[in-house]
Amino acid sequence: MKKTIRLMLSFSHPVDISQLLINLCCSSRYGLALLSFYGFFVVYSLRVNLSVAMVDMLNSTHQSSTNHSTSVCPADTNPPQPKHNHTASVYNWDSETQGWILGSFFYGYILTQIPGGYLAGRFGPKWLMGFGILGTVVFTLLTPVAADLGAGYLIAVRALEGIGEGVTFPAMYTMWAAWAPPLERSRLLTISYIGAQLGTVISLPLSGEICFYLDWTYVFYIFGAVGLVWFILWAFLVFDSPNTHPRISEQERLYITDSLKNELSTSAGNIPWRAIVTSKPLWAIVVAHFSYNWTFYTLLTLLPTYMSDVLQFSIQKNGMLSALPYLGCAVLAVLSGQVADYLRETCLYPTVHVRKVFSLVGMIGPAVFLVAAGYTGCNYTLAVTFLTISSSLGGVSASGFNINHLDIAPSYAGILLGITNTFATIPGMVGPVIARALTSHNTIPEWQTVFYIAAAINLFGAIFYTIFGRGTVQPWAVHTSYSHGD
Repeated sequence: MKKTIRLMLSFSHPVDISQLLINLCCSSRYGLALLSFYGFFVVYSLRVNLSVAMVDMLNSTHQSSTNHSTSVCPADTNPPQPKHNHTASVYNWDSETQGWILGSFFYGYILTQIPGGYLAGRFGPKWLMGFGILGTVVFTLLTPVAADLGAGYLIAVRALEGIGEGVTFPAMYTMWAAWAPPLERSRLLTISYIGAQLGTVISLPLSGEICFYLDWTYVFYIFGAVGLVWFILWAFLVFDSPNTHPRISEQERLYITDSLKNELSTSAGNIPWRAIVTSKPLWAIVVAHFSYNWTFYTLLTLLPTYMSDVLQFSIQKNGMLSALPYLGCAVLAVLSGQVADYLRETCLYPTVHVRKVFSLVGMIGPAVFLVAAGYTGCNYTLAVTFLTISSSLGGVSASGFNINHLDIAPSYAGILLGITNTFATIPGMVGPVIARALTSHNTIPEWQTVFYIAAAINLFGAIFYTIFGRGTVQPWAVHTSYSHGD
């Protein structure tokens, strides 16, 4: 057994690239990481493609006539080729309606966070996540029909998409509680959730190209088809736990189950709700998650609008430049996961110190550069650079508060994620509406106010988490408490 554990631990060394490639090919847990990577790629592709498509869905003649003032920045000096003849409809939605459409996804998303964590623990996470994303795919394919019927129908369809996607993160946290050895959590989860960042990185510029060469309706048809392929692979290749996987090696199964036997509760049917909702470490994650998501969702839903209305980028450049911040975020998220586990496993740094330092860097850094971006004026290069650095540094928090649920209560990680993500969804609901209300004239000072609000909330969350965050399994989460350092 000791030889087996040493063999499996060698798979997780962060600097051995060849060994990592062997893991990806031969390890069931890394295979799960890849398929969940693909799943979150689909999730975020379907979530953000409307942000770019919206630019092309609007009647530009109506928008220019109803806008209270022209942009202070000159138009893009390198205009693209003329568009092909498009037949898709365009709509006369004002800025307030746009804000409600962009935020409507989160009104459905918030409803299934806590139920998602409970249902994943009760019935298993595989099919919950699978059918959740499948439902989102179906409603994505219906988006063009809903838009033609009216803004109200589109808002309803987007809310239904949110209901489907709402179960995905709680379900995946529940699955990782059974699959991720404690000292591999940072790297396995960052591989998994990096799909969300790359889904944003790829879907934003690709949506711009699809709008340019085809029309905006194909954005939803193409990404919907990608989601259908994922569901087929997920249905046949993924299982709820190592013990139910028919093809996992005995060595890997024993390694995973032995590493988790001291962390998982023996009374999964008796959920300690009172202890959960009164846990200070949990509320530290709630506040950090809410604060971080205010900045994240503000940029996720409105960055293409800022690029178009203020910086005057074309639909093609808009998609590509809007994706740059999330490319940087994806790269730093992966690197931070490797570094975090290296610090905990090899350098023996306490988990709580690693989580807090990575959260501080991943929240204060973005706040500073977001505010700075508001003072770049019409310097396109500097604006995009600061926004990219801001979002890139946010990726560091992927190994901070973002996975702290598994440190403090692995048996209830799905439920905890459902609780924190419920509060963290509120910025997605109100952020776009508030931001569009504050930027009715699309002036740079108006957008500076939006950036200041996001930065201040981020700063508060970082301070709160630093004071109250913890790194050990909490007494209410397990009978025999064990963890890798407080």
